[in-house]
Amino acid sequence: MRHLMLLLALIASAARAEDAKPFNPSDYPPGVQQALRYANEECTSQDGGAVRFAPDTVRRTDLTGDGRDDYIVDFSDTKCGDRETTYCGTGGCDMNILVTLPDGSVRKVFDGRVLSYRIMTPRTKRGSARVRFDLHGSFCGGFGPQACVKTQTITATPFAFKQP
Repeated sequence: MRHLMLLLALIASAARAEDAKPFNPSDYPPGVQQALRYANEECTSQDGGAVRFAPDTVRRTDLTGDGRDDYIVDFSDTKCGDRETTYCGTGGCDMNILVTLPDGSVRKVFDGRVLSYRIMTPRTKRGSARVRFDLHGSFCGGFGPQACVKTQTITATPFAFKQP
């Protein structure tokens, strides 16, 4: 029975891998494509070679509660040639949050480095999601690996985390 379960899991995994489509920046609106071009520009400036995006580089989700797709662009698994640190460092990895406006355009509301993030539930009364950000300790008056957690409600208003 155990071997049958393992075999079924392997078959299901292989089927998902075949269905997985390669990352394609043109699958996203122009504002998201512009955020992705940053990776190419940064890699070129470091003579790093070709950029390889992870399949989950862009996460499509409604963050503002308006029924439109918003986007989280997370460069944590993006590679610049064989370099490991182009988009990440001790302060985390580069990340953008872009929201879709009523006219269909996309606005970048966050551009910074984060160690990790988590979309919180439940949403606020207005329907906007709250996101928990784990940041470098310096954003909370500490240093390095000290815990620093900030929570932000996502709206169409740009925000940034400031070091004290």
